[in-house]
Amino acid sequence: MNASTIAITSTLNLWTTVRSVGALNVAGSFTALWAFVKVLRALRRRLKTTQLRSPPRTSFVYGVLHDLESSHDSGAMYEHWATQYGVAYMIPSVLGQTTIVLCDPKAIAHFYARETWIYVHTPIMSALLEASIGRGLIWSHGENHRRQRKALTPAFSNAAIRKLTSVFYDSAYKAKGAWDTAIESSKDGNTVIEVQNWMNHISLDTVGIAGFSHDFGSLDGQHASVTEAFDTFGNDSKASAVNHAFMLLASAFPVILKIPNKRTQLFNNLSATMGEISNDLLIRSRREKDANMIERDEEKSIIGLLYVFHMIHLKSEGQDAELRMSKEEVVAQMKVLLIAGYETTSISLTVSLVSYNVYSEELLAFGADPTYDQLKANLPYLDGVVHEVLRLHPPIPEFTRVAAADDVIPLSEPVCNASGEMTDHIYVAKGTLITIPAAAINRSFAIWGPDAKEFKPERWLAEEGISGKAKEVQGHRHLLTFVDGPRTCLGKDFAVVEFKAVLLILVKNFVFEMRDGPDTQLEVARGILPRPRVVGEDGIGVPLKVRRYE
Repeated sequence: MNASTIAITSTLNLWTTVRSVGALNVAGSFTALWAFVKVLRALRRRLKTTQLRSPPRTSFVYGVLHDLESSHDSGAMYEHWATQYGVAYMIPSVLGQTTIVLCDPKAIAHFYARETWIYVHTPIMSALLEASIGRGLIWSHGENHRRQRKALTPAFSNAAIRKLTSVFYDSAYKAKGAWDTAIESSKDGNTVIEVQNWMNHISLDTVGIAGFSHDFGSLDGQHASVTEAFDTFGNDSKASAVNHAFMLLASAFPVILKIPNKRTQLFNNLSATMGEISNDLLIRSRREKDANMIERDEEKSIIGLLYVFHMIHLKSEGQDAELRMSKEEVVAQMKVLLIAGYETTSISLTVSLVSYNVYSEELLAFGADPTYDQLKANLPYLDGVVHEVLRLHPPIPEFTRVAAADDVIPLSEPVCNASGEMTDHIYVAKGTLITIPAAAINRSFAIWGPDAKEFKPERWLAEEGISGKAKEVQGHRHLLTFVDGPRTCLGKDFAVVEFKAVLLILVKNFVFEMRDGPDTQLEVARGILPRPRVVGEDGIGVPLKVRRYE
């Protein structure tokens, strides 16, 4: 190798080294700048946000969030802190962050009135929702949310749900028929039913037919692949624990959600399945439209109605253009329906059969199956049972949002801030996390009185059964189970009427007992939503001994 070659090679190596060092310096500079901006934002939030008293941090990484997630009753923890620190306080969160917790009806009403505009999904929740269900109603906020909600509202009207009542009864009677056959085959007139699985079947087939004219056939024994995305999360306690830690860390670093894992794969499978069902429904609706067969009054399913409205508005040449929804948005609504209709209703039905003796002479005395209007108005004790279950066991125990702008939250009573001064309002800076502990509010002694923890359907039979403080809660029937404000659950009437119809058929015909006796212990299984499970059972096991009511 001659001298010139050596010189050239050395120069190139030196230039490569300089470029590498330069790239590292640039990367390091950007990292330092990112960290500096994060620190500045955190300092701004701290300086502008009212600093409230809080429980001590139990984990440097997770704050107190791991304690809340691993607790069998996180609502009781929130309520305990409210008695210590007042109706508004802070809790330590992930990696030094803090979250304001509101337990005051006035503050909560203010929060919900401004939700979707000022209080929006956290970055991790927004990313998770978009990846799993798309840019539908639950994901959206602000003007986009208002537009989608307005487009969906007709499909959830009283008239629309009235047409679906027969679907609720059909699913309940299919389960009854299968249970009757199992009891007839038994030697002693009893059979053991895995109740949570059956409630899953009822909810899935109901939401499939009523929601988007698709029969999953799970009550007839057909395998429904969409249930895998739900059930798998609760079947492996070790995997649930890993998912729990994964989600807590992702709340500070949303980029973690980009890492492929089993959870994301299951959601991808769910998205693909729902996309296929949606395409089938869209093709059928267009075919009927082309044949001049499609009529608003003939369509029953929720998404079918949405397609009808969508086509009518497309034909109207600009009229009500804001009611139009893209195919992608319609598919997202289908996924929302599946998750909300499947998970929440099946959980509430299981809780009612496992935890309480809900039988009443009112049901037998009524005779024939009640109509939609009779379910709503003529069975007050059944109404009390349903709303008491929803009060004590909300499927989603808490909601967390982030402030998209500075705000001032009023309080109905003053609290002591971190400096020892009393204040009747809270300054909230942009970027501040806010949590509404729905389960704690629903069964708080301070709000519902000394019998707050009791299952007492009678409290709903007279106006005086609801305490004065509870009346200040502005959600549906003074509950936060269906939240409040712009995000009030559009499907609450669907859920309550289905709950009543299915529960009525089951408790009129069967008696339920714990398989292993009245002292059987229950625990919480961590799935997409918390579910009841008998201690020692695998997955979501809730076995009950069932016999005919005589």
